[in-house]
Amino acid sequence: MSPIRVLVAEKCGFCPGVRNAIHTAEEVLAQTSSQEQVYCLGPIIHNEDVVERLASAGLRTVESVDAIDSGTVLIRSHGVAPSELDRLRGRGLRIVDATCVLVKRVQQIAKQLEEEGYEVVIIGEENHPEVQGVMGCVKNVVVVAGEEDLHKLPSDGKLGIVCQTTQSPEHLGRMLGAIGQGGFRELKVINTLCKEAIKRQESATALCKKVDVMFVLGGLHSANTRRLAELCKNHNRETFHLQNWDELDKKVLIGKNVAGVTAGASTPNWVIDEFVKHLEAFDEKR
Repeated sequence: MSPIRVLVAEKCGFCPGVRNAIHTAEEVLAQTSSQEQVYCLGPIIHNEDVVERLASAGLRTVESVDAIDSGTVLIRSHGVAPSELDRLRGRGLRIVDATCVLVKRVQQIAKQLEEEGYEVVIIGEENHPEVQGVMGCVKNVVVVAGEEDLHKLPSDGKLGIVCQTTQSPEHLGRMLGAIGQGGFRELKVINTLCKEAIKRQESATALCKKVDVMFVLGGLHSANTRRLAELCKNHNRETFHLQNWDELDKKVLIGKNVAGVTAGASTPNWVIDEFVKHLEAFDEKR
């Protein structure tokens, strides 16, 4: 049996927003004295390997402002609601903002739409931190994840629509089509999709059609990685979403000749490289 041929997606791994957040965290940790605590409000990115590595360097992840008394607070790549920032400032904490610029743009657009008299609609996952942050920027907002949520929309509304940055263009298109069939007075749509996420989606979709088995590497809580896995599964049923090599059930490799590998925007290169190296060295007989 010849070794498995491994193909890696042309576009995969860290996006600029994630790279910036990690670089910012490393800089803050390097510049802060060992006596001062550095916190991150929620995981800096959705990747456990990276979160653990930064934790060992001194970054403490907390889920609530109430857990922070003093020190420096890092705002993660997904951003936070303005009210959370106000609470942090009220406690006299040093704030370092590592919010992705594209996420900041969605927050600003949502505010602007509300000022123009639109009811803000976010196409996305209500419990995702990016969406929560955008929701916190406006007074009235409706979040629709899929067509099953369209009943939440007002029947004669003036709707201003934005989208969670990591959704796929296909999903945005489907949702706009469905919203357009409902009762509305006016629709204003701003495209807030991340081009980096789209490039990764296109690259993964093209690759998964050429391979026997497809691996999507990244945090199980990562929305953009889950989206990659969903898209790949639509074209190749032998698609597996894993965080790293340790999670792989080696049985899925038996009888496979060509494997494809892609990774979410929050997956570090060393996780991808290690996975590929193990795949290439896999021996079915052993």
